[in-house]
Amino acid sequence: MADMSVDLVAVERLLWSGRASFVSAQTTEGEIGILAGHEPLLGQLVEGGTVTIVSDSDERIVAAVHGGFFSVTATSVRVLAESADFAGDIDEAAAKAVIADADADPAARARAEGQVRALQKAAEA
Repeated sequence: MADMSVDLVAVERLLWSGRASFVSAQTTEGEIGILAGHEPLLGQLVEGGTVTIVSDSDERIVAAVHGGFFSVTATSVRVLAESADFAGDIDEAAAKAVIADADADPAARARAEGQVRALQKAAEA
């Protein structure tokens, strides 16, 4: 199967870089799946969304992303998020506490909702 170069970058760090066979991301236009050879496009990531990467070794990487953009060419995908957390690094109890807090900042709540969605997607594997 054809693969592509993928970088998942947050403002503070490079989270993942490698070869992948598939990438999906939640955008302002809806969820999109990308395979090698996809038409070039630029998309805006939703606040509190998720990105899933299937590496060329069939490892499934799920991350919660908060805002940003992604760029697609026929041979590469670059995910440039304002912030991102791997599903395995997320504290589920803390995220759910933020969601339950009626006084939580809307941006913090959106980020926590994305974290919970990432945990759910990771559990589906």
